[in-house]
Amino acid sequence: MGKEIESKVIDALKNVMDPETGMSMVDMQLIDNLEETDGVVKLEFVPSSPMCPIAFYLAQEIKKAVLSVPGVKKANIRCKGHIMEEQINKAVNEEQA
Repeated sequence: MGKEIESKVIDALKNVMDPETGMSMVDMQLIDNLEETDGVVKLEFVPSSPMCPIAFYLAQEIKKAVLSVPGVKKANIRCKGHIMEEQINKAVNEEQA
């Protein structure tokens, strides 16, 4: 089931757009290390800049898109390469303990 859900997650992420460029997270190649096991999706989000002012917003939108996919029970989104990655990761993932 993993590859099927992963494919659906990628399709969902094509709808998460960077408001500055009008391009999707997938088209901008900002999503990395996507994997799904037993309904738990893990992925890394690499903002286009280490000081991207909308990284937190984008991480939240990525999580919403992942959780909208049937079969996904939990989403663990990791922001990497951003000056506030620790705070973003904690805030985006803490509600799903």
